[in-house]
Amino acid sequence: MSKFSEEKLAKVKEIIARYPLGKQKSALLPVLHIAQDTFGGWLSADTMDYVAELLQIAPIEVYEVATFYSMYNLKPVGRYMFEVCQTGPCMLNGSDNIIAYITDKLGIKAGETTADGLFTLKTVECLGACGYAPMMQLGKNYREHLTKEKVDAIIEECRKNAATNN
Repeated sequence: MSKFSEEKLAKVKEIIARYPLGKQKSALLPVLHIAQDTFGGWLSADTMDYVAELLQIAPIEVYEVATFYSMYNLKPVGRYMFEVCQTGPCMLNGSDNIIAYITDKLGIKAGETTADGLFTLKTVECLGACGYAPMMQLGKNYREHLTKEKVDAIIEECRKNAATNN
């Protein structure tokens, strides 16, 4: 099982120290983010058990949180994750068509990753940008008012970035 570096462990301890004694579970969300970022972009059962151990809570308490929030990945994901909003306003503005287009274009369904490991398609609940629908999150950035042409440009941009940053 992987463990945090001393630097990451110090950050985790700093986060835990923000909360009163006995309330270390309050640090769970940010510690899961650190774990996901550190261990390949997803949370394995071993990683979640490790987080539970660090926070001195039951593993099930970590699993409950990690499975509830769409921001945590429970299986390996591609280098670029297209998190397409599928709630009401985005659907009314065509996100279902965008999801279908990405599915056809990349040959994957929601929750799957391309064979080359570059792309994962994920459908998510509201990302809080209804006025820009249909939209998706790509890393820390929102891509808004999506069209097939914009999706093509995003895919090409990601492929170029992957080729130059290998």
